[in-house]
Amino acid sequence: MGLLTFSMNVTVDGCIDHREGIADDETHAYFTGLLGESGAMLFGRITYEMMEVYWPAVARGEVEAPPAISAWATALESKPKYVVSSTRTDYPWTNSHHLTGDLRKAVQSLKDATPGGVLVGSGALANHLDRLGLVDEYRLLLQPRIVGHGPTLYASGLPETRRLTLLSARQLGNGVLALHYGRGG
Repeated sequence: MGLLTFSMNVTVDGCIDHREGIADDETHAYFTGLLGESGAMLFGRITYEMMEVYWPAVARGEVEAPPAISAWATALESKPKYVVSSTRTDYPWTNSHHLTGDLRKAVQSLKDATPGGVLVGSGALANHLDRLGLVDEYRLLLQPRIVGHGPTLYASGLPETRRLTLLSARQLGNGVLALHYGRGG
């Protein structure tokens, strides 16, 4: 059984707006490494739709991009991508699949069938999966920024406090902290 890993950029004040993080070669290389270690990606519909309009074109070479961004796009293109949505059923992006049925059962089955683990990068979906007790670890890039607006991590709260164990912490050259936490503690 693989782990479900929640991975996201987050500012010091909890903002998870993708436009507020440092998106340089180093952060793209970090996420490409995480993707390479995982067996699949899991998205909510909104995040999937945001990603599908840009990254496949980069992977195909239709959009000029620096090497670190191209490497991320190529890795993402080849990775199985699962999407949770109650409103969309067609997923033309390469290796994309619709996750259907009871969310808890479907995600647990995906974890069981993916020994390399599943990486989830959709904030609202990760919050919901955390409420279901399905998130096993957290790989957060703490951005050295305070932005003063949302969306924020866990804006809708959790039923109880999550105790985490720090597994590793590393400062990137751009001032970002790469934090790796496991459940429990």
